[in-house]
Amino acid sequence: MKQFRVLIVDDEPRIIKFLNLKLKSSGYDVISARNGAEALALMRQEEPDLLILDVVMPGIDGFETLRQIRSFSAVPVVILSARETNVDKVKGLDLGADDYLAKPFNPDELIARIEAVRRRLAPEDTRKNIDRITLGNVTINLKNHIVVAGGKEIALTRIEWLLLAELARNAGKLMLYGDLLTRVWGPEYRDDVQILRTWVSRLRHKIEKGPGRQALIHTVPKTGYMIDQPPA
Repeated sequence: MKQFRVLIVDDEPRIIKFLNLKLKSSGYDVISARNGAEALALMRQEEPDLLILDVVMPGIDGFETLRQIRSFSAVPVVILSARETNVDKVKGLDLGADDYLAKPFNPDELIARIEAVRRRLAPEDTRKNIDRITLGNVTINLKNHIVVAGGKEIALTRIEWLLLAELARNAGKLMLYGDLLTRVWGPEYRDDVQILRTWVSRLRHKIEKGPGRQALIHTVPKTGYMIDQPPA
């Protein structure tokens, strides 16, 4: 069975050496790059299953590296950076990062977050035997992972899809922040409301903005999100 391959991108040799040993001891196949240009080349040559990406690097920084990666790949990316402001975190998530962990970091927490990403990549369960849900002018095909809003098919990332599917399957119910975070990201993320708000904003922009579309996801302040129950 093919090992799960992780690409470490960091300009600090000590970080690369430390993560290389930690990840290999946890059963991962590991490759590394010391800058954005090397990372982009390895992305195409080695096809890793996940990236651990530093932000502050010479030449092409982590944000620009991520922007270029997202032009051709949906591979999960965990940003690992000494820049821990909310502005940087939101920027990383907006560019398509799956997670953002600040340095100095707990290596066991990093492994737990990588495992959470792997769980999201696993085949989805079939908790409810429903193939299609229509919510106003949005049709969600749960079997084929197709979303049509206002007559137009919408391309969603995996996290956007998981989030929409969870809300749609529970239409008419208030989904608490912690419950959504646990179901979509994993129990390690139960208190990370910022990452949830960022992804809900991205999802809303895709399915609610444009001709013939309408508001679908409702916010219950300081509590959670919900989608109205469709007509019987």
